[in-house]
Amino acid sequence: MAQPVLLLGAGRRDGCGEFPLARIAAVCPVVLVDPDPPAWACPYLSGHLAADPAREAQTTEAVLRYAAGAAVGGVLTWSGEYLVTAARLAGRLGLPGLPDETAAACADPVASRSLLRRHSVPTAGPEDPDAAEGPLVSAETVVLDDEVRIVALTRTTAGPPPARHPLRHGVHAHDGLLHNRFLRQCVERSVRALGLTRTVAHLTLRLTARGPRVLAVAPHLPGDLIPLLVERATGVDLARAAAALATGRHPELVPTRQEAAAVQFAYPAVTGHLTHLDLDPAAGDEPAVERMVLTGRTGAPVTAAPYADVTDRLAHWVVTGEDAAACEETLRRTARHLTATVTPAPAPAPAPDAYAA
Repeated sequence: MAQPVLLLGAGRRDGCGEFPLARIAAVCPVVLVDPDPPAWACPYLSGHLAADPAREAQTTEAVLRYAAGAAVGGVLTWSGEYLVTAARLAGRLGLPGLPDETAAACADPVASRSLLRRHSVPTAGPEDPDAAEGPLVSAETVVLDDEVRIVALTRTTAGPPPARHPLRHGVHAHDGLLHNRFLRQCVERSVRALGLTRTVAHLTLRLTARGPRVLAVAPHLPGDLIPLLVERATGVDLARAAAALATGRHPELVPTRQEAAAVQFAYPAVTGHLTHLDLDPAAGDEPAVERMVLTGRTGAPVTAAPYADVTDRLAHWVVTGEDAAACEETLRRTARHLTATVTPAPAPAPAPDAYAA
């Protein structure tokens, strides 16, 4: 029987969580390190360690105590917050993992950007004009011992400023940017500069008039259902690849599909309380719709898209198609099946006039 993988934090069900957890649990036991495992994760778990991954000392003690009585195959996380703890635990247990200094640099956006610039990797930070201009893409990358393989490219449409949270992501197996040598060089040089080894990585880049600029490097599985999109478009399973690398095995990276897939997120148009959220059953008749899920909760306060975060999302839907254009059309058509009503929050009362008699 395969040795268990320790997973630091389950994440959100409607973000990265359930799909990769289900894929990994299908090939090896998963022991979740989390103070309180969410109910949706429990069917996929073979065990649970009650420790907070954000508290490294507590987590290390719990994991070492567990490992003293049971074999551990690998350590995984898909949270940037727990990267350093995961790397140090893997080192303590003699398991594959990121070097401590690499994990620390990747967990600190300022430090990682500084390191990339020292290695002449073109970057864009929040203060740079290039950070908000040009298409946004992410390279879903698998780093082996001596090879950097871009498995897929994710194109992202961001929402309005200032929040700019993603409205949709799309993956196309035949994306022309996969053959762009400048983008590939950017990715490869970023991996070398940060010292990434044997990991799945999500590199976010902005395509500017001066060429690709690296915005962020996350050496773990991406969220927002991107692993699902990659699997539906190419057949490559990033979650299982991550588990294989964490346990010292070689991942299966041969594409078995040549399609496209996309996800769209619905945000409220106004700030207030969600009073009605409904999905027309006819959505199930769309053959190209993989899933359509309501994530909002009626009665809950919500924030309009310009200032919203992922907790304000009302729903998401995943579609497949032969190319990006087909996916875009299905996304638009599927949106008609969703209805939502938000009661606007009352305007704040004007401040009293300090000079009034």
